[in-house]
Amino acid sequence: MTTVANKHSPAAEAWSLIADLFGSQRGRFLAIAQEFELAPPQMGAIKHMAEPMPMSELAGRLACDSSNVTGIVDRLESRGLVERRPAPNDRRVKMLVLTAEGERVRGELVKRMSEPPPQLAALPVADQRALRDLLRRALSG
Repeated sequence: MTTVANKHSPAAEAWSLIADLFGSQRGRFLAIAQEFELAPPQMGAIKHMAEPMPMSELAGRLACDSSNVTGIVDRLESRGLVERRPAPNDRRVKMLVLTAEGERVRGELVKRMSEPPPQLAALPVADQRALRDLLRRALSG
């Protein structure tokens, strides 16, 4: 599935390869969501909710409209994973807070989603470190 980016710069080729690697994991992420009986947007929402946050912030993190977040949160709330609470300094703002069960599910999700894909895990440790270090430099620059 690699695109014809190798006619361009090494950075373009690297970006294309990163996209291919990420895309190859779509089925794995869908399987994880299904295992927890979550739709992918619900899984993404729980993953982002390490701390209580307003619904507008979750919408920003999910890159979607606030009206979409309402439906996602409604379903999570009906499962007992999330609660809406008024913000302490502005009762008009709804804060999203994970319940104890939501925290448990989030912990399991983060653990499962953090497992490297087999293609990366199979690389020699020196290559894994080199890749990690290059990506850190790219992200910090």
